[in-house]
Amino acid sequence: MNLSDVVALVMFVGVVAYALFGGADFGAGFWDLTAGGAERGKNPRHLVDLSIGPVWEANHTWLIYCLVMLWSGFPTAFAAITTTLYLPLVLAALGIVLRGAGFAFRKVSVRTPQQRLNGTLFAASSVLTPYCFGSIAGGIASGRVPSGGNGDAVTSWLNPTSVLGGILAVVSCAYLAAFYLATAAHRLDDAGLERYFRHRALLAGAVAGVVSIAGIFVLRTDAPRLFHQLGHRGLPLMALAALCGIVGMAGARLGRRAGRREIAALAIAAVVVGWGVAQYPFLLGTHLRIHEAAAPDTTLAVLLGVACVAALIILPSLILLFRLSGQGRLRARA
Repeated sequence: MNLSDVVALVMFVGVVAYALFGGADFGAGFWDLTAGGAERGKNPRHLVDLSIGPVWEANHTWLIYCLVMLWSGFPTAFAAITTTLYLPLVLAALGIVLRGAGFAFRKVSVRTPQQRLNGTLFAASSVLTPYCFGSIAGGIASGRVPSGGNGDAVTSWLNPTSVLGGILAVVSCAYLAAFYLATAAHRLDDAGLERYFRHRALLAGAVAGVVSIAGIFVLRTDAPRLFHQLGHRGLPLMALAALCGIVGMAGARLGRRAGRREIAALAIAAVVVGWGVAQYPFLLGTHLRIHEAAAPDTTLAVLLGVACVAALIILPSLILLFRLSGQGRLRARA
């Protein structure tokens, strides 16, 4: 493994982390969107506020990390992606901004119409953003981003594989968040809300299973290389994801609490890692190998050193933040 592979691996760790932490964050917004009217959805929305209030900004640290690693370590790939997939990238960025603004302002809004508007911005953006990220992944994985950039701005992300990626991203976020929120409800000794989110975890898991099965036929015709590699090199990871999904749903059905968040997170991580393994050694799905897109070794060495220093400084703070939040010692004003 050469230096460019090491940097790519370190960058991909950030992709997995964002899928897990940012994904649960977005998924909470999905359940906020589908919670119902003001009275019916009051308690679920209150739990969403309590759960993500202390950590929602920290979750986007991983997105910034991935972007910096990509444009510094693999500038050719970064230029190709941003000049081809700029529409979903702009929509995702807009969604992140509107989502943060809606989440912050709805808690301080005095009038009901303002609360509803800000709540709608928060919840709708929580669906738009992961869909755009999933469609970007689909466009890259199916080889629709030319090495020289400036690919088709429409078909690069409005295609069968991208639609599959977008839907799967939204459903996966919802699945992960349902388990996280069920655990949060248990810590608050709210059996009703815990049951509420366990049922939604079952629903999201069932939908994810249907989408995954349908995705087999989509990838077979629209992204043959990805389909082939997922069925060979990525098969153990896909099997692990399916097994974790089945175990997680069975646990939710039986009301078991031990390890349910971890099992759900492992299922999502296995899917994301499987995508990365299936795409290796190409950065753009079917072309542009990692070493071809990499910056000079001196740049990669400095980038790797900075990433290690950043990990030593930032990771302990993030671990402490999530531990305090998980223990209920941090409470957002709701």
